[in-house]
Amino acid sequence: MGRVAGPWGVRGWVKVAAYGEGPEGLAVQRDWWVRDAGGVWRKHAVQEARVHGVTVVAAIEGFATPEAAQVLKGREVAVPRSALPRIGRDEVYLADVVGLDVVNAAGIALGTVVAVEDFGAHPVIRVRSERGKGERDRLVPFVAPILRSVDLESREVVVDWEPEY
Repeated sequence: MGRVAGPWGVRGWVKVAAYGEGPEGLAVQRDWWVRDAGGVWRKHAVQEARVHGVTVVAAIEGFATPEAAQVLKGREVAVPRSALPRIGRDEVYLADVVGLDVVNAAGIALGTVVAVEDFGAHPVIRVRSERGKGERDRLVPFVAPILRSVDLESREVVVDWEPEY
C-alpha cells in the first residue's frame, strides 16, 4: 500500500507515500502491517491517520517520538487483502499482476512480471525474460494504450510492446 518516507512532526507521526491511485485507501485502515528490517511483516495499530496532499500522515502505536518513528523510514506498509475494497469489472490490484506472463499483441512472449513499480506518472511493470545465459529486465508502462489486457484466469498480460524495446 505504501512506503514510510520518514518521521512527520514532533509527536512521532510518520509520513507514508501511498502506492496506487491515491492515499485515501491507506488512511482509513486502523491496522497496518509494516515490514521490519529482517523482512518480517508486523501488525501495528494506527491511532490516527489522515491524507496530507498525496501522502498519508499517521500516528502508529508504540512510536511516540520522531526518533522512534525514524526507525520506520523506508519500510513498506501493507494491509490484509480482506481490508481492501472490491474491485470493478475492468480493474485489477497491481499485486495480482506479479507472476503473470507477458506477451505482446503479436503473441511473442516477453517474460514474467516480477514487480510493479511507480515512478510518478503511472505504474510500470518490470518484466523479466531469460535470454541466453542471463536474465533481462524491461520496464513496460502499465497504462493504456500500451496495456491491452490482463487476464488473471489465464495468467497473462498483453501489451503493445516490441521485444527489442
